[in-house]
This record gives sequence, C-alpha cells and structure tokens, in this order.
Amino acid sequence: MNKVLSNRFAIFVFLGPALLLYTVILLIPIGWALGFTAFKGSPISGFEFAGFDNYIRLIGDKAVRDAFWFGLKYAAVVSGGQVLLGLILSLIYVFYLKSGTAWIRTLIFFPVVLPTVAVAQIFSKLFAIAPQYGLVNSLLAAIGLESFVQAWLGQGDTAFWVIVIMDIWRAMGFYAILLYAGVIDIPTELIEAARIDGASDYQIARKVIIPLLRPVLVSAIVFSLNGTLKVFDTILALTNGGPGTATSPLTVYFYKVAFSFSQYGYGSTIAVLLTLMSLVVTLLVLGLSRRAEY
Repeated sequence: MNKVLSNRFAIFVFLGPALLLYTVILLIPIGWALGFTAFKGSPISGFEFAGFDNYIRLIGDKAVRDAFWFGLKYAAVVSGGQVLLGLILSLIYVFYLKSGTAWIRTLIFFPVVLPTVAVAQIFSKLFAIAPQYGLVNSLLAAIGLESFVQAWLGQGDTAFWVIVIMDIWRAMGFYAILLYAGVIDIPTELIEAARIDGASDYQIARKVIIPLLRPVLVSAIVFSLNGTLKVFDTILALTNGGPGTATSPLTVYFYKVAFSFSQYGYGSTIAVLLTLMSLVVTLLVLGLSRRAEY
C-alpha cells in the first residue's frame, strides 16, 4: 500500500478522473458564476461590465432581504422539525417497536422517494378551497369549524406552514433512518446499566443516547440546514414563491431574476449570497457543537 501511495502515477490514475469531474461539474461553474457577478445583461442582449454594481444593488434590494429572512426562518423551523421528529422516531424504532419495525420504517421512509411534483400536488389538493374543498377544509366544515376554512395557499402565513408541514413529512423518514443507524451502534451494555440504576426512558435518552449520538446528530443538522437553505423544487411546485413573494427564498428569487428576467449577473450575485449564507450557518453549527464538547 505504501508503495502505491508513493507512486505519483498511481495517485493520478486513482484521483485524476474524480478530480476532473469535480473540477468540471463544480469548480468551473462556481468560477463562472463569480465572474458573472461583475457583469450586467444576458447572452441574448450581450454583457456589459458592471464592477460592483450588482453587489451594491444587492444591499439595497428589499426583495433579497425578505427572501433572506424567509429562508432563515424556513430552515430553522423545517430543520428543527425534521431532525427532532427523526430522533423521536429512531428512539421509538429501537425501544418500543424493536425488531418489528422494518415495514413501519419503510412506510415512513416512503415519502422521501416520492417525486417532488407529486408531493406538491397532494398537498395542494389537501389544502384546496376551490373549485371544491380539499380534505383539510372539508374536515373543518364537517366538525363545525367553518370559521377556520380558508385559502391556505393563498395567504403568506398559512402557506408558510403548509410548506413546513409538507417538507417535514417528506424528509423525517430519512433522518429517522440516519439517526436509527447511530442509535443501534450505541453499546447496549450502557443502556442496560442505566436501566439497572433506575433511569427512566427519558433519562436514558437524554443522558446516555443523545450525548453518544452527537456526531451523527450534528451531521444530520448540517445536512438538513444545507438542504432547507437551498430549498427550491418543493416551493416552486407548491406555491411558485407566492402569494406574491411571501414564500420566496433566495433560490426562487435567484431563479426568477436570472431565468425569467434574464439578469444573469444579478442572479449570480444572489447565488453567491446564498452560498455564503450556507457556509456561515454550517460553520456556526460545527463551531457550537465543538464548543459543547468541552
């Protein structure tokens, strides 16, 4: 093995193809996008050098600020729900359902593999008000709560919570499996020792399992936050960022600016902001997790 690792040709053969793909697929587009931030225009109308004009416009753009704060709020709520419910489900799998959980895990994981458009259509029908009531409004009307019947997707506040429910439902099965794999790796001797000492299930989960599960838990949080900060397909399929721009994160706003309005330079500038936002949040989570270990 040492002989292979000391051979530069062998290193090139093994790493060269992967490095080439990484460069072509990731590094070159990133550099291209950064270059676009210094220009205005589109391939059709032509590009004009703009210097830092796009960044100056970014600072004063209210729509960017609204999309930024919406993205942070959405990421905090959805990531918290996905990881928390995933953790609860993983504990239920291990301590209550035990060996008979295969079909339940499969059933809960099933939404993860559903197409985004299909899931969005399901939720749009569930919360529909026209041309006829969806399931949610029908149930509210049936039990005498007509005052709560409303256009759930036609109002910014309620549309936000519909999106939150949909995305938590879609992904909690994935995080349940991820955390379940971490829980079953914890030595059973530690759990049994805690039971012998009289610890309750809650105390075992809080004092034994969660501390030992921290590396997997942190990975799940980082993975979830990066996914929710860059959410695009679910929101575009369900609300298209509406009503108005009430449910538009940076990804949807960037898409509309770049591809609907053909402002490639400004769209690339928004994409750079999104990248920095994801990087800062990831580093913050990792920093807080390391501090908690000491």
